[in-house]
Amino acid sequence: MEKFFKLKENGTDVKTEIIAGITTFMTMAYILAVNPNILKEAGMDRGAVFTATAIASFLGTALMALFANYPFALAPGMGLNAYFTYSVVLGMGYSWQTALTAVFVEGIIFIALSVTNVREAIFNAVPRNLKSAVSVGIGIFIAFIGLQNAKIVIGGKTLVQLFSLVKYNKVHGVEGAIATGNDAGITVIIAIIGVLITAFLVVKEVKGNILLGILATWVLGIIAQVTGLYVPNPALGFLSVLPDFSKGLSIPSIGPVLFKLEFHKIATLEFVVVMFAFLFVDMFDTIGTLIGVSTKAGMLDKDGKLPNIKGALLADAVATTAGAMLGTTTVTTFVESASGVSEGGRTGLTAMTTAVLFAASLLLSPIFLAIPSFATAPALIVVGFYMFSNVVHIDFSDMTEAIPCYICIVAMPLFYSISEGISMGIISYVFINAVTGRAKKVTPLMYILSILFILKYILL
Repeated sequence: MEKFFKLKENGTDVKTEIIAGITTFMTMAYILAVNPNILKEAGMDRGAVFTATAIASFLGTALMALFANYPFALAPGMGLNAYFTYSVVLGMGYSWQTALTAVFVEGIIFIALSVTNVREAIFNAVPRNLKSAVSVGIGIFIAFIGLQNAKIVIGGKTLVQLFSLVKYNKVHGVEGAIATGNDAGITVIIAIIGVLITAFLVVKEVKGNILLGILATWVLGIIAQVTGLYVPNPALGFLSVLPDFSKGLSIPSIGPVLFKLEFHKIATLEFVVVMFAFLFVDMFDTIGTLIGVSTKAGMLDKDGKLPNIKGALLADAVATTAGAMLGTTTVTTFVESASGVSEGGRTGLTAMTTAVLFAASLLLSPIFLAIPSFATAPALIVVGFYMFSNVVHIDFSDMTEAIPCYICIVAMPLFYSISEGISMGIISYVFINAVTGRAKKVTPLMYILSILFILKYILL
C-alpha cells in the first residue's frame, strides 16, 4: 500500500487513511437510501436502484483511487437525480429509460473531454482566489445541507426558518400525520447535541472526531428510540434508527434497471437539451468539488493546479457512463469527500476504503440504511466550518478579485448549487475585470466559459 498509494510522500499512514475513508462513507451512506426513493418516483424499481447505486459508487470511487490516487469518493449526485425524476421524466414526459440514455451519452462526451484535456484546462483556468472562494462556498453549502438534514432549518414564508413544531407542520405536515416532539422534535435536539459533541472532539483534536461524532449521535438516536423518546413516523420520513435484519442479507436484483437504455429519441432537439443540462451541471459540480476539497487538503501546486487531475476527471466520466448502464443517474465526485479529507485522508487509500464499504453495503444494507440523516448532519456542519476557513486565503484588498469571490460564495447556498456558484463567480470575474481595464489578466478560456454560462442561462 505504501508503494502504490505513496502514503509517506503524502504525509499520511494506513490508519489515518482508513479512518478517513470510513468517515467519508458514513457521510455519504444516505445516498443508498435517498437515491432509490427519488428514482422510484420515476417508475424505477427501488431495490434494483439500491443495488445499482451501491455498485456504481463502488466502481467510481475505486477508479478514483486507481486512476488518480486521490481521497475523493463518487456516487450518484444529489440534485441530478431530482432533475432526472421531476424535470425530465415527470415534467417532460420522457421514459426513465430515455433519461438514462441521456446520462449515458453525457458520460461518453465526458470521457472525450477528459482525455482531450478540456476539463483539465477549465480547472486550471479558474484563478487561485476564485478557487479558494469555491472551497468557502462549498463549506457554507455543506453546512446548509447538514442543517436541513437535521431539520434545524426548514422551509417557510421567509424561504428558510428555524425549526419549531408549528412551523414544521405548516410546511411538511400531511393528512393524517403530524410531527410531534417524539419524532421531528427529538431528532432536532439530538442533532444539536451531536454538533456540540463533534465540536468538542474537534477542539480536543481527537483522532477520527467526525466519525465518532456520527456514531455518538446515532447511538443517542438508538437510546432515544429504545426508551420511547423517539417514535418513528414513516409518513413524515422519520424511520427507525435500529437495523432491520428481518429480510436477511440478500442483495436486491439489479435486473429491472440493468442496461435499460433507449436510443430511438437520441436525435431529437429535446434530448440534446436534456443531455447538455446533465453535462453542464455534472461538469461544474465535479470541477467545483475538486477545487474546493483539494484546496482544503493543500493538494494544489504553487500555480494553483491539481496534479494528475486528468485521472480524477476520467474516473468521474467513466463512472457516469457505467452508472447509466447499471441503472442509476449521473455519478459524480461527492462534496462529502471533504469529511474524509478533514480527517487526514490524502491518498487513494481513503477512496478505496470508501469503495469497499459501498461494496459491503450490498450485504449490510440494514445497518447502513439505519444511520439517520440527523446523525450525519453534525458531520456536514463541522466539515462546512473546515472548508469555510479557506476564506483567509482570498485577497480582499483587490476588489476585482474579492467581489467575484463573494458572489461565488453566496450563490452556492442561496441557489442550492455548486455549479451555479462557479458560473456566477466566473461571469462576474470576467465582467468586472473587463470593464475596469484589467482584461489582460483574464485568460481566453475564462472569456469562453463566461460566454457559455450566459448562453446556458438563455437557452437552458
